[in-house]
Amino acid sequence: MAEIKLVDVSIRDGNQSLWGATGLNTAQILQIAPAMERVGFHACDFTSSTTMAVAIRYFQNNPWERLKRMRGAMPSVPLQFITTGLRFVAWQLADPDFMRLAYRRLQMAGIGRFIVLDPMHDPDSVIEAAKIIKEEGDADVMGALTFTLSEVHTDEFYASFAAKLAASEHIDLFYIKDPGGLMSPERVRTLAPKVKAAIGNKPLEIHAHCTIGYGALASLAAADLGIVDAVHVGVGPLGDGSSLPEATRMVANLREAGHEVAVNDAALAEVSSYWTRLAIAEGLPFGQPQTFDASFLRHQIAGGVMTTTRRQLQELNLEHKFDAVIEETERVRSELGHPIMVTPFPQMVMSQALFNVIGERRYGQVSDQVLRYVMGKFGRPTSAVDEAIQETILDRPRAREIANEPSFPAYSDLRKKFGHKMDDEEFLFRAVMPEEQVNAMLAAGRSRGTYTPEAAPIMSLLKQLAERPDAPDIAVERPGFRLALHRGASHAG
Repeated sequence: MAEIKLVDVSIRDGNQSLWGATGLNTAQILQIAPAMERVGFHACDFTSSTTMAVAIRYFQNNPWERLKRMRGAMPSVPLQFITTGLRFVAWQLADPDFMRLAYRRLQMAGIGRFIVLDPMHDPDSVIEAAKIIKEEGDADVMGALTFTLSEVHTDEFYASFAAKLAASEHIDLFYIKDPGGLMSPERVRTLAPKVKAAIGNKPLEIHAHCTIGYGALASLAAADLGIVDAVHVGVGPLGDGSSLPEATRMVANLREAGHEVAVNDAALAEVSSYWTRLAIAEGLPFGQPQTFDASFLRHQIAGGVMTTTRRQLQELNLEHKFDAVIEETERVRSELGHPIMVTPFPQMVMSQALFNVIGERRYGQVSDQVLRYVMGKFGRPTSAVDEAIQETILDRPRAREIANEPSFPAYSDLRKKFGHKMDDEEFLFRAVMPEEQVNAMLAAGRSRGTYTPEAAPIMSLLKQLAERPDAPDIAVERPGFRLALHRGASHAG
């Protein structure tokens, strides 16, 4: 059996899947970095432009500082950045010169691997982004084959797409990415060999979410084929659920199947213990093994989107329409050319289905997102939008307004606006984020570098007390420790 490497997705994808991307700040990440370095991970799925924006918006953490300090703490593990091509923070296509600067600064700060994912599987878009990345540094570029179920997304479709990317010198490796957890072990056994035949000697990795219980089984099936180099996993509470297979169990299962997994088990246990203690201290949910849900293979709607839609119907006293909305979602997705059901497309498709069910006529009300999608502002759809539906969607005044929207500003114009002397790292966020959020991040200064999960409840209590001027003095005592908080002074002993 082959040696299988592990790619840890806990900090980026696990956090995003289970904790809404808002579960971890810089101090919490840096605290466990030395142990993560010792595990022997093949790579660490670390950030994206979205999670960089979250760091600014929710924590006033500087993403560039976070990246540089993590690179210093984990020098032997490549840090990974996932991108949808020529986009940074916003879904709007950015100026190529702007993206050139972004990719250059990301590599300078410590990114060693880029995943380039085009939701429409447009090879030209992926290769264009990969070429810019390679011209601005020496990071590896991984092409994403984003799995979904439709009449379009066959094994042959993915193999053809992979072959086009593999012909480019700018694509170093590939992964089969199953963000919806839709890929069965049986499908892996037909898909992975065709993809591997198309990409030749370039490495192939597997990234299978556990949303309906397939993730671990699909990953094991891929490993058993002997053509996959790495399996993507989440550690402790950041695995399972809608995240990736849990690392400790995956290691045990891979070894049971006869594979070699060269990781430091003690260090992995330390990392798992830390994330567990952090989740308990911060009140964050644990990923749980999922039971199989066959209906998900049909509608492919993520739990969060499903919950939001049900709540909206409840507020309108129309909860009895829920099943009709689910059925309509399948029809809308087909009419829109089978977009992959990952953000922002599930929200877009299901919202349109909701409008169609509760409105006076189908496509009588259309969101701006759907208008932009049909106009190609998210890229070229994988298959053509139904002609009659496209005509119905675009035949309205709002469509003409959106068609005349200004495109992403030219890099030269943005430089004039913010000044040529502004630091590149600040400039990149000034150009795409609200001014007040960037100001707050810069005012906050350097992030603190230590975090102790056991101290989190006490720190939370003290913060609450500080916000209540009428609160009495308080004392916190435990064996060997006493903290007394008085208005105007505090004493610890």
